[in-house]
Amino acid sequence: MKRATGNMESNHHSVFGHPRYNFVYEEIPKIMAMILNNEGVYDTSEKSARYTKMQPSETEKVLYEKWIEIFKNRISEIYSQIDGKKVQKLAQENARYLISIFTLATVMGYSVTFQQFSYLLHMIEDFTKNENDTSFSKKLKPILQEFVNMNPEYKVEGTNPDSKNRKLSLFSDIKREDEWGENYCYTYWASFAQLAQAQRYRTLNYEIFVHSFDTTNMYFVPPIIRNTKLQDEWLKDINSLSKYFPQGKMVLVNERGTVENFVLKCKERLCGFAQLETAMQTKETLNKYLKNTENVKPRVYDYLLQYSKGARCMFPDYTCTAKKPCIWGPAKALDRLV
Repeated sequence: MKRATGNMESNHHSVFGHPRYNFVYEEIPKIMAMILNNEGVYDTSEKSARYTKMQPSETEKVLYEKWIEIFKNRISEIYSQIDGKKVQKLAQENARYLISIFTLATVMGYSVTFQQFSYLLHMIEDFTKNENDTSFSKKLKPILQEFVNMNPEYKVEGTNPDSKNRKLSLFSDIKREDEWGENYCYTYWASFAQLAQAQRYRTLNYEIFVHSFDTTNMYFVPPIIRNTKLQDEWLKDINSLSKYFPQGKMVLVNERGTVENFVLKCKERLCGFAQLETAMQTKETLNKYLKNTENVKPRVYDYLLQYSKGARCMFPDYTCTAKKPCIWGPAKALDRLV
């Protein structure tokens, strides 16, 4: 304790990184899970919203149930080889884009060090006190304050990260420029649902440009209904839920990391089992990376080129360990509609 007290007074907190706590959070909002999952120093096991039957508000529920049936019919029409149980799960995966990021539906186990959790609680409280009020932040602040109030014993003043001006890493007011080389920086539009999937790969950094929350009403259109008469109906329905911030709302996301860690992401996401939007975005980023390094960064270009032939099962240094292969196979894993 003497050493810990001395470290705290000297603003050195590493000794507080040894104790570790395990929490189970039930019925927390998706956005709360995203904030926790973006801080890097943690372990989490989150019940997938892709295949979970959601219990949203009555307004959302009507449209959610409606679109589950529409997606089930559409998927069965195009992919008759997919069995009914899988069709149901894929329909739920697409319909959940309608569900608010503030809906109390996420269940997760969360493990974190004492040091990191104290930092996190300080940063959350700083956000509630100092972040400018917008339609988004006004919905988020009460949730964050409740989270702080639930955990008073873990918020230690001596481990306050204010001296370094640390903020919640998920939110940024900086609109960054794209860069491509040994390290990369790329900004693109993505749904909340896609970002929640992508950020779980923790060797890369993700942030949302905060000014995109309230300036646009763009929404992800699931490819299975894209360019059909159902697209307009979908956009009308999801836009009617705009005040709830549905998971399908598009926000401006910045992704940064090393080229090696991006390849590791490709080995996770360029797969027939991966969420389709995430797989599509990963492939787009890979193509951008290749285009912007060809003839400029030959080592990086040649390194990436071997991963550009298709799904991860076609990579020269990847072996699929799935007990049951995906239904798509290498040829169609990245050329599917669900």
